Amino acid sequence: MLGFYTGNDQTCGGVSRREALRIGGISGLGLSLPNWLRQQALSDESARPKDVNCIFLWLLGGPSQIETYDLKPHAPVEIRGEFQPIQTATPGLLVNELMPKLAQSSQLYSVIRSMTSTVTGHPLGHYYLNSGRQKLPGFTPAGFGAAVMQQQQSAADVPGFVQLGKTYRPDVGKGGYLGRKFDPIEIRQDPNRGPIDLSNFARPDAVDIDRFDGRQRLLTALDAYQEQVESQAAFGVTDSFYEKAFSILASPKTKQAFDLSQEPDKVRDAYGRNRVGQRMLLARRLIEAGSRFVRVQGYAFRGYDTHFNHWDTMRKELPVYDSAYSALLEDLQDRGMLENTLVVTVGEFGRTPVINKVRGGRDHWSNCFSLTLSGGGIKPGQLIGESDRTGAYPKSRRLTVPDFARTIYHALGLNPYDEFHTNDGRPIVALPQGEVVRELV
Repeated sequence: MLGFYTGNDQTCGGVSRREALRIGGISGLGLSLPNWLRQQALSDESARPKDVNCIFLWLLGGPSQIETYDLKPHAPVEIRGEFQPIQTATPGLLVNELMPKLAQSSQLYSVIRSMTSTVTGHPLGHYYLNSGRQKLPGFTPAGFGAAVMQQQQSAADVPGFVQLGKTYRPDVGKGGYLGRKFDPIEIRQDPNRGPIDLSNFARPDAVDIDRFDGRQRLLTALDAYQEQVESQAAFGVTDSFYEKAFSILASPKTKQAFDLSQEPDKVRDAYGRNRVGQRMLLARRLIEAGSRFVRVQGYAFRGYDTHFNHWDTMRKELPVYDSAYSALLEDLQDRGMLENTLVVTVGEFGRTPVINKVRGGRDHWSNCFSLTLSGGGIKPGQLIGESDRTGAYPKSRRLTVPDFARTIYHALGLNPYDEFHTNDGRPIVALPQGEVVRELV
């Protein structure tokens, strides 16, 4: 037997005694446990609505849980900090006084307050939280958006996977082991500063050129890039990728989606006249036009890496986040898009409960932090997990990054057991670890 039995029909790892007995029986017929799990995953997802899209707001630097969704008003001042808590529409949830709009709209999103990670640094944290898998020597994980593009279809006349803003590392959250053909189209321009010039979408960082003015200049640059770092075969993929990208970006539907001037001033003001707010509005327009996954670099100034100037940074960043995120959720709901649009806000970890008195900030802390999910079939208004009295460690419902990733895969209708073979024939399973947070789905 497989060792799952815990008495009657209790479960272990989500498999009941009855299922364990059944697996034991079918394994003799040639269906192994991994294959059975793949079949179960496909069966589970077949009942879910298809084409759930995603807007992924990346909170660069890792925001403090104690200044966002896990306030500790009764803790000593060196832990609770300067800000006051305000009540929300969700029982038991307090948020920062700088987030009044999200307090009012809290029934549209759910919060996990007991997330943990084994990664404590920025670079590897970026890979981990954007994919559910860690970057290892010789292995770059594929981001969530790349998995959507590899497993599902998208409209041919709009970009399926878009990155708004520059990533911390050039290959974070992109095609990874799936290959560059699953990379996003990357638009680094600030939409708050004027119209987006689609001829200036991002090229490989190794190409020393500020702007692509046309197809001939693009191909010339790529020729130079090939000679330096790529083989002929890999260059063919790059050439094909950019040909397809230019074709998509030239389509009338794409140009219309990127045209924020079509939005009323009232809507643009609600999102916030800054690069985060306008990128979030642009993300909504792209999803509405047919894009599947849009990742937004969600910081307006320096981001959330607040080793110093913590309070001033929070006073600048949190009102921007508050307006952009709340406006997006309400906008999606009003348009009937929230059910089929998963929205995620997360950084690479949290911050230390105790303030660093020397520098006046909070340092990296991956033992317990908070994130939010909404839409896409996620149950709204839920508060998952609890931290201890200082916000240092989970007190209940400890969750891991693979659990978070599995929940995203479930919401998007992706198969975590999807198997891909590298160029040298190595099999790779999309998400070998983690469990769906069932309270949310």
